[in-house]
Amino acid sequence: MGLSWISNQAGKGLRMKYLLMSAAIAALTSLGACAPNGSETEPVVAPDTAAEISFEAAANQILAKAYPADGPGVTAIVTKDNETVFLGARGLANLETEQPLATDSVFRLASITKQFAAATLMLLVEDGTVDLDAPIKTYLPDYPEPGASIEVRRLLNHTSGIPSYTSIPGWMIPANTGRERSTREMIEVFSDLPADFEPGEEWRYNNSGYLLVGAIIESVTGEPWADVVKARIAEPLGLTSLDSGLAESEIDAFVVGYTDTDSPQLAQKLHQSVPHAAGALISDVEDLAIWGNALHDLEVVSPASYQEMIAPTPLNSGDSFEYGYGLGLGTLLDQDVIGHSGGIFGFSTNSVYVPSEDLFVAVLANSDSPTVDPGTTMNRLVALALATPFPEFSAQDIDLSTLESAFGIYRSDSVTRSFFARDGELFTYRENGVESRAYSAGNNQFFYDPNGLEWFELDLEATPATMAFYSSDSREPDVLEWSEPIPEEISVAPEILDTYLGVYVLEIPPMAVVAAQNGDLENGITLQLTGQPAFPLDVISETEFAVRSVGAIIRFAPTEAGAMGLQIEQGGATYAGTKAED
Repeated sequence: MGLSWISNQAGKGLRMKYLLMSAAIAALTSLGACAPNGSETEPVVAPDTAAEISFEAAANQILAKAYPADGPGVTAIVTKDNETVFLGARGLANLETEQPLATDSVFRLASITKQFAAATLMLLVEDGTVDLDAPIKTYLPDYPEPGASIEVRRLLNHTSGIPSYTSIPGWMIPANTGRERSTREMIEVFSDLPADFEPGEEWRYNNSGYLLVGAIIESVTGEPWADVVKARIAEPLGLTSLDSGLAESEIDAFVVGYTDTDSPQLAQKLHQSVPHAAGALISDVEDLAIWGNALHDLEVVSPASYQEMIAPTPLNSGDSFEYGYGLGLGTLLDQDVIGHSGGIFGFSTNSVYVPSEDLFVAVLANSDSPTVDPGTTMNRLVALALATPFPEFSAQDIDLSTLESAFGIYRSDSVTRSFFARDGELFTYRENGVESRAYSAGNNQFFYDPNGLEWFELDLEATPATMAFYSSDSREPDVLEWSEPIPEEISVAPEILDTYLGVYVLEIPPMAVVAAQNGDLENGITLQLTGQPAFPLDVISETEFAVRSVGAIIRFAPTEAGAMGLQIEQGGATYAGTKAED
């Protein structure tokens, strides 16, 4: 449900590696992990496409490059000053019947739903029937403490500390997601769980919070939450396709949702009572654009309510997080943007509004593992509309020995990146981040995915050498200087590794973690969470290890009680466990 719905392994459409079942944080852009196709042609940097061919033709080229005509695909829309400048579709709505996607095809919106639920609640605030500073128990008197005393607004901005039910290990299985559930049944899934943190102490993406938003709407109106959304938003705006996902089987234009990039198959069954107000609405892309423009043009909620919806979330520490009510805040190509993405079984979605340009772009995919993430396609369409298209690259063969002087650690004021080769392949690693496979495009330019947006360029003539790293946030690169060579590999004595082997029990989330030999102990050890693959651990020190492919740090150390303890840090969260005696 988006910025991601099916926990963090779904954030990239079920194709990214993962360690922990934690909900993904808000993100307006993403970096793919697919290997490039082919390595025969010269690198291509996109010209000012808009000046050479029509905007519509250039936009259709973006869709054609990203999605096959005979597989799941997308619909996309671009509006400028409330006028549609591009509306297109690519791919199939139904692989079995070979029905093509159309611009009026209807998709699950996933977590884009949250902004509709938030706006509806704000309308009830304007009516005087809901107080955002009132505790949840004011409207849901049966909700247990300590959650009952949390203010309603913390549900909207993901600071409640209430556990997100989509992150409960083992819960998002077909037996649970495939059947209809009442609002009360859904609340019972998580209402008795201990809090993740004190209200306001953290920002953590939370689908339970928006399910409770839907429950409050139902409590004060006496109507199903989606019916209130339709009455207060869809009908006044003329959004004929916006509906509850409960009705999707009755809609001819509703498309089939798929999973698996290489061999698409029907996605896991999900009854839309399960995502509820966190992700259950459906729509076509045109109605989504009408909604987006109306919201940002102050045609839905009052100016004061809108400002609340797009204000960063304050934390108890005095810091703030770039998320409002159902809307993420960020930058794209040096422009402030407002948007939200979504991921749900069978579907991936993304939309963004650029206030300075009165520009709205949305992309809806009928796959939870599309060939290219809708956010990447969306960003390319935004760049095209701004007449500054992203460069495009293709992989070139390269003699790695010519790069030996370039390998090393590069630093800037804000980040440290390592550039190195392993087993004949190139990689970069952002400190405390994720290791990424890189490809040469020639001319000392390197990229990660031919459909991706991030790339870097080396200047080996500079003293010291520099790495200019380009992202979608800004046209100006972050320039890093070569600092030092890659440290020699550290080894840990087998007798020390032997003390780490065994089964560790995590309390939150409750699951087992197995530390096992990676062949001989001289080859190190692996770590495996229940139901997930085993990951080899890279040594940082005798007690600290890394899984760089997923951005996780693992620490072993005795607890105060004397048992061997385990800590896993990933995505800003820390999970602790103790080695089982047996």
